[in-house]
Amino acid sequence: MEESKFESDIKFPDQHEWGRKELDIAEVEMPGLMGIRKEYGPSKVLAGAKVSGSLHMTIQTAVLIETLHDLGADVRWCSCNIYSTQDHAAAAIVKAQTANVFAWKGETLEEYWNCTNRMLTWPDCDGPDILVDDGGDATLLIHEGVKAERAFAKVGEIPDPSKFDNAEFKEVMRIIKEGLEAGLTNKWTKMAEKLIGLSEETTTGVHRLNQMAAKGELIFRAINVNDSVTKQKFDNIYGCRHSLPDGLMRATDVMIAGKKAVILGYGDVGKGCAAAMKAAGARVVVTEVDPICALQACMEGFEVTTLEKVAPTGDIFVTCTGNKGIIMAHHMAMMKNNAIVGNIGHFDNEIDMAGIEAYPGIKRVEIKP
Repeated sequence: MEESKFESDIKFPDQHEWGRKELDIAEVEMPGLMGIRKEYGPSKVLAGAKVSGSLHMTIQTAVLIETLHDLGADVRWCSCNIYSTQDHAAAAIVKAQTANVFAWKGETLEEYWNCTNRMLTWPDCDGPDILVDDGGDATLLIHEGVKAERAFAKVGEIPDPSKFDNAEFKEVMRIIKEGLEAGLTNKWTKMAEKLIGLSEETTTGVHRLNQMAAKGELIFRAINVNDSVTKQKFDNIYGCRHSLPDGLMRATDVMIAGKKAVILGYGDVGKGCAAAMKAAGARVVVTEVDPICALQACMEGFEVTTLEKVAPTGDIFVTCTGNKGIIMAHHMAMMKNNAIVGNIGHFDNEIDMAGIEAYPGIKRVEIKP
C-alpha cells in the first residue's frame, strides 16, 4: 500500500532506518519470539485474526508486533503511556506496514485516549479478536463504553465528562460521549461481543482485572501475563534493574554514586531498583509497608524507614509500588533543591502530579524533550 494511504499517526517517520537497525539487534536478544516465527510463521496460525495492542511502543514491542504479523495477524497498535514511545520504533513499523501505529512520545491525555480509540477501532469490522493490554486502559475504555451504551439504550443518557474529577476518566467519558452523539450507539457492545479475550501485561492492570472479576463486571476472558514466572521474576526484577539507572542518566546525566537513593516499595520491581542503585554506588534507603518485604530489604543491608523521615535528605526518589498517592506535594516540599523524583510503576499517579502542578509558585521547566 502507498505510504500516504496507510493509516497511522506517528511524529517522526524519517527515523525508520534507525528503528530498523535497532530492531535487527533486538531480534537477536529475543530468541523466544524468533523461535515462534520459525515454528508457526509458515502455517500462519493467526491468519485472519485482528490484534489490537496497547503496549509501550518500543523497539522490543516492535519485535512482538512483527512476530504477530509474521504469524498472519492484522495489527493495530498504540502506546500505553504518554511518554514511553520510541519514535524510531514506531517509524520502523509504519515503514514496513506491519501494523497501523498511533503513538508518539509526549502525547497529551487527549491525544493518548484518541490514539487508544483509534487502535481499538477497526475500519472493516466491529473490533479486534485479541487485545494485548498493558495497564488496563484499553480494557477500561471498552467496559465503560458498554456501560454507557446500556444506559443510553435504557434511558437515553449520555455521559457528562465534566462530572468526573479524574483527568484520565474525563477523557474516557469524552471518547464515549462523542461516539454516542455521532450515532455509534452499540460500538463498544459489538466490540466486546467480538473480542475473544485479552492478555494483561502489568501488575496494575492485573489488579484492575481482579477487582472487576470480583465485582462480576469483567465481560470477557483475560490472561494474566504479569504473574507468569518469566515476566514477574525476570522483567520486574532484572528489567527494572537495567532500565532505572538508564532512565535516570538519560534524563538528568547526574552522578548516582554517593547519592542517597530512596526506593519506595520493595516488591519485585523495588528489589531490582534497589539493586541497581546499590550497584551504581548510591546509599540506598527503602520504604515499605509490607513487613515481609521490609524485612527482606533489611536483610539485604538496606536501611528501612518512612518517607517522612528521609524526604529532607534523599537525593533520588523512585516509586515502585503500583499504588497511588505515594509521594505527595507536601513530601516534595520537604525535599532539598535538585532532588530527583521519578516513578517506575505503570501510572504516574504514584506521584501527586495534580498537587505539584497546583502548588503555589510552582514553575515547570522542560530539561529534555
